[in-house]
Amino acid sequence: MRIGFDYGGTKIAGIALDQNGATLAQGRVPTPRHDYDGGIRAITALTAELEAAAGRPARQIGIGVPGSVDRRTGHVTLGNSVWLHGRDLRGDLATALGRPVAIANDANCFALSEAVDGAGAGAEVVFGAILGTGVGGGIVVRGMLLAGVNASGGEWGHITLPAPEDHARPGPICSCGVPGHTAAWLSGPSLAADHARVNALSPDTALSAQEVAAAMEAGDPAATQSFERFENRLARALATIITILDPDVIVLGGGLSNVSRLYRTVPPLIEPLVFGDKFYTQLVKNRHGDSSGVRGAAWLEPPQTDP
Repeated sequence: MRIGFDYGGTKIAGIALDQNGATLAQGRVPTPRHDYDGGIRAITALTAELEAAAGRPARQIGIGVPGSVDRRTGHVTLGNSVWLHGRDLRGDLATALGRPVAIANDANCFALSEAVDGAGAGAEVVFGAILGTGVGGGIVVRGMLLAGVNASGGEWGHITLPAPEDHARPGPICSCGVPGHTAAWLSGPSLAADHARVNALSPDTALSAQEVAAAMEAGDPAATQSFERFENRLARALATIITILDPDVIVLGGGLSNVSRLYRTVPPLIEPLVFGDKFYTQLVKNRHGDSSGVRGAAWLEPPQTDP
């Protein structure tokens, strides 16, 4: 049995899976914010609850966290859970739980889940692309997560949007402080901000990304134009990923992945932008939804030795 945790800013979700990916038990607790030791205790207690519910011990534990995870030390940086920064979360959890612990960025966990037994199962190369509050991603090759020596594998949210329109330069400021990054154009809040900016909406009349999508689906012309701009930018960004990585499958996650027209409209926009005369990459919706991250954490393999 494997146990995975998704250590979020407001909740810690846990799941126990058997070797075939069947769910044996699951649970969640509020995140003890700004309390590192409280988080260790919460995960330890939730592990015991999951094992009791499943009726067996877990061979290993995996945990997905926001931010970048140093592959050598297991330390977390750059995430919004600042109380984790610089701490030996992997080592401290392994000590508390008495067994190996694997740790990875939560977007990498999403990609791993969808590659192992999700929408990308059976594919040689899978790119997981999250379009939610932020823009994240992960790369899985032959079932193995490719985090990279700098722990930046799959971080397509922090590449500059390819071929920006003249009016889109230098672009809105990304959360990392750099203008024009993909995350500043393709996240849910970025779609909402673009719609408000182009249509000169006040804060009182501005729409959320979900409201823009709903208005588009209802036939609203302004919302449709905003979504078409979003689709065009998404196609340009994914075409760059395809030209470099050439994945078999791109799995979308996050709130905007639920907009069904993306899977119909974006591939024809990508095709003329990729190198060569072939375009076989599939663009698909995730299979496990909000559970992808915690399931992917369960599929993580702890390092045999520290690199």
